[in-house]
Amino acid sequence: MSLIERSVDISRPFPFIYFTTYFEEVFKRNYDSSYSDTVIFCIGTDRSTGDCLGPLVGSKLKDMKLKNVHVYGSLEEPVHAKNLEAYLNQLSKFPKPFVIAIDACLGRIDRVGFISIKEGPLTPGAGVNKKLPAVGNISVVGIVNVSGFMETIVLQNTRLSLVMNLANVISGGIRYNLWKFFGPSTCIATSADTYAKYIQEY
Repeated sequence: MSLIERSVDISRPFPFIYFTTYFEEVFKRNYDSSYSDTVIFCIGTDRSTGDCLGPLVGSKLKDMKLKNVHVYGSLEEPVHAKNLEAYLNQLSKFPKPFVIAIDACLGRIDRVGFISIKEGPLTPGAGVNKKLPAVGNISVVGIVNVSGFMETIVLQNTRLSLVMNLANVISGGIRYNLWKFFGPSTCIATSADTYAKYIQEY
């Protein structure tokens, strides 16, 4: 079975609906009840505008009160190149974790503002020539700027508004899907209202 990848252009109407649909498809194809925990790795640093996508998403997700769902990486406690391996070592405390990896990347000019949801891990730092361990059963990547030249400076000069918009769609879509999968049954009636709220916003 070949790995699937889905893309969402946040400049088009209703990006939240597309992201939610595609994330659910990829998640369902890879997750099963044998996993003990769901761990979300939000990778990046708050010291670079373009690379703060992961920490922004983590800060938006860290207040989720879902059993056996854990978020690593936020604006306050980022997961980045220097501490990634230490955080990955913490996975050993979970019997069988399912890992969702989130990161920013650079890409072609016509792909800036796209979100990629795919099966399999991502390799943090590949776009800026850093060799780091691959992370994730599935991965979510936001393309924040153009690759090919002075990548570190490009990341530092990325527009915050674009990164915020990407983070809002990613965090909202993941929160909604995990709520559907792991939330208490008493929340089902309320989830439709929450879904409608996100549709209006995005």
